[in-house]
Amino acid sequence: MKRKILFLGESYRADAITWMKGLKEFGDFEIITWELQTPSNSNFNRFKRIAEYCFAPIAIRKIIRRQKPDMLIAERTTSYGFLAALSGSKTIAVAQQGRTDLWPESSVLYPLKKIIQKYAFKKAHLIHAWGPVMTISMKEIGVDMNKVLVMPKGIDFSLFTPSTSNASRIEAIVTRSLQPEYRHDSILKAFSILNKKGIDFSLTIVGDGTCLAFLKNLAATLQIDDKVIFTGRIPNTELPTLLKQSNIYISMPITEGVSASLFEAMACNCYPVVSDIPGNQSWINHRENGQLIEIDNIEMLAEELIWSFENSESRNQAIIRNRKFVEENANYQINMKIIAAKYHELLD
Repeated sequence: MKRKILFLGESYRADAITWMKGLKEFGDFEIITWELQTPSNSNFNRFKRIAEYCFAPIAIRKIIRRQKPDMLIAERTTSYGFLAALSGSKTIAVAQQGRTDLWPESSVLYPLKKIIQKYAFKKAHLIHAWGPVMTISMKEIGVDMNKVLVMPKGIDFSLFTPSTSNASRIEAIVTRSLQPEYRHDSILKAFSILNKKGIDFSLTIVGDGTCLAFLKNLAATLQIDDKVIFTGRIPNTELPTLLKQSNIYISMPITEGVSASLFEAMACNCYPVVSDIPGNQSWINHRENGQLIEIDNIEMLAEELIWSFENSESRNQAIIRNRKFVEENANYQINMKIIAAKYHELLD
């Protein structure tokens, strides 16, 4: 009989889709999902979402009684991970999504989130750290590291194949959610500097988020809207094509766990220009296999984009090295087999 998993998390996210697809493919699991239905896109909806969250344990226990899943898996230790811990399920795996999941650090809920996270870690039978940077905060708060599996879900190399692009200009792509913490405004301002210098480029911004209207207006104000393409949300299946049409990948988050987007870009031969934070420092060495940019330093971002493009030999060596690195460390076929086997081990 097929083993059944209840997934708690946002099932539409590319990360979640990869996780569930891998478990079906390599573990022969049946997956059912549950997620909060209220978006947090206004103050009223935020209150509604909190109310929905408070009643979530009842809804989840009902699903468990009806569907009888063999185990629960949940993303984000401070939200769905905590709900998994409250579920009473005999087998639970939780995934830390960010460097700590305790974000933002200025939040009034920060002390409560710490308590919630500690409880989720305690109740979990397996804890996913998608990369080494995530284990630092775990060790600091005394998590039982025997329960931690450090491994990214990986990239499907049958989809994310190397580009053959020989563009004679900067063809940049950004694939992060259009939220303030990803600093798309800094990216647009850096490209405005390039534009004033007479440097030709195209910039593709993939995805959706609360900042979409603001960013479109900003591109128009900076007079670069004719060179910036906003795709909106696209199916993940269309992403490899867009990456292969690009030669530079840009990501400027102010916090990062392990970015599947970065691995996808590296697999498609995009040269990475990313923010200089621990989550990116794990994979990128400045001017060796990419660029590390100080957060919100628009001038530095513009200068390093020019340097990246002008130093084509250095860039070409980097993209070959990066492709080899992801093949060795972030292979979806290998990593998801290991993760699926680990789940079966927990259930035996």
